[in-house]
Amino acid sequence: MKQIVIVGGGFAGINAAKELGKNKDVSVTLIDRRNYHLFQPLLYQVAAAALSPAEIAAPIRSMLAPFSNVRVMHAEVTAVNTSDKTVTTSIGDFSYDYLIMACGAQHAYFGNDTWENYAPGLKTIEQATEIRRRILTAFEKAELAADRQDVKKHLTFIVVGGGPTGVELAGAIGEMSRYTLAKDFHTIDPKLTRIILIEAGSSILNSFDEALASRATRDLEKLGVQVWTSSHVSKIDDDGVEVDNERIQASTVLWAAGVYAAELGNTLDTEQDRRGRVIVEPDLSIKNHPNVFVAGDQANFSHQTGDPLPGVAPVALQQGRFIAQNIGRDLKNLPRKTFSYLDKGQMATIGRGRAIVETGKLKFGGFIAWLTWLVIHIYYLTGFRNRMAVMFNWAWSYLTFRRGARLIIDKSWRMYPEESQQEQNVS
Repeated sequence: MKQIVIVGGGFAGINAAKELGKNKDVSVTLIDRRNYHLFQPLLYQVAAAALSPAEIAAPIRSMLAPFSNVRVMHAEVTAVNTSDKTVTTSIGDFSYDYLIMACGAQHAYFGNDTWENYAPGLKTIEQATEIRRRILTAFEKAELAADRQDVKKHLTFIVVGGGPTGVELAGAIGEMSRYTLAKDFHTIDPKLTRIILIEAGSSILNSFDEALASRATRDLEKLGVQVWTSSHVSKIDDDGVEVDNERIQASTVLWAAGVYAAELGNTLDTEQDRRGRVIVEPDLSIKNHPNVFVAGDQANFSHQTGDPLPGVAPVALQQGRFIAQNIGRDLKNLPRKTFSYLDKGQMATIGRGRAIVETGKLKFGGFIAWLTWLVIHIYYLTGFRNRMAVMFNWAWSYLTFRRGARLIIDKSWRMYPEESQQEQNVS
């Protein structure tokens, strides 16, 4: 029986495992350092206090439980040895006949890694809850501040990066400040919150049609978001940012400007691009190692259009299934197929009742686009319970302008500060 190891429980890994689970002639081991599959497209909604983490995540074990030939390992992979065909993890080594790498990507700060402390990215649940904490804490600090300059600083939010994540995050903060929090504070007026979306390029959402990107800009401005294009961030610290020659004081800076593939790709001993993505062959295998495949954000597949495919969920989902099917063809002594991405379009939401959708020649925005966005995201959520919870929360937020996950959760695990003081006194 062939041994197949999958590294990563994202869209590519999960879909590859499900497809391979139908083939009883293989034994599949999926390894991930987290025990859950995360629906990343809605992560910004957790950061903006619209959803709770449990509503966009599901345990990997429960997702793959129907497949008796698939086992799940909760561990961290540290290296891959393609010569020995082994994967080194925190719980030991695993041998493979076929390996599928689907480790995703992390935020890149273009050589300024110290910026991460001041401007967290949005790739994990931990980052989403930290961003939520910073946003809500900023309003609390503004309510208590006596100095007008401090109030202004706390009520200034900067989002760096004008792609879909940055646009959706800026729009969500604008909506929260103007509607959700407007009646919750008595000293400050949350509607006066200043939100700046900074993009180095000439326009936001540069992968969209120009008319749709312009519409998104207007929608953001209606929510009080200032869109700064052709602007370059040169410094970020705990006091704010420097943009070109201008200094902006802000308590909260968020990063959505760039990504770098998971560093585990460095252990594959194969060619990578400048963003750390592994250059893959037409069948998604790597050069000189036809039994090793790379998918999703970790892969650079340029054979279809000449440009790498975007790092979006549909690409990873289709690639995961395709790799599993090609392995099945190998086992039947059939020739492999070449991967071809079926582009169903792209979409981005700006706020309540505002979104843009582009699919082929069809391009539209507004309320209908927003409803389309809602339906598609609910459809792709994992599990009936999650779909119902998200649908209820979105309906509640739409009708009442309220958000139900406005919890400030500190990184510290201690319940009461005095516990720490007592321990210090004892020691």
